[in-house]
Amino acid sequence: MSFKNLITEDRRLVILRFLSEDPAYRLNTSVLRAALDAYGHSVSRDQVDTEVWWLVEQGLVETESVGPVLVVTLTARGLDVAQGRVAVPGVKRPGPRS
Repeated sequence: MSFKNLITEDRRLVILRFLSEDPAYRLNTSVLRAALDAYGHSVSRDQVDTEVWWLVEQGLVETESVGPVLVVTLTARGLDVAQGRVAVPGVKRPGPRS
């Protein structure tokens, strides 16, 4: 696996995990960008949008435009992936939690 793929898979997992930790399972892409930055993924808004649309294609999240803001909501399948119950190629599998 290339380093680029490793980073991409980790970025997708980070997005799913942050969504899974929100009580409503939803965050906007600005918050997701800040969260990714806090976890060492310095990405542009466009990169966040690209990852979100990839996750939509996999059925892991849904989106809703609220004015100029894109709100991302975790699906049941996305929650399973975030918690390691389901593996999806292209998303890093989480390690066990302590």
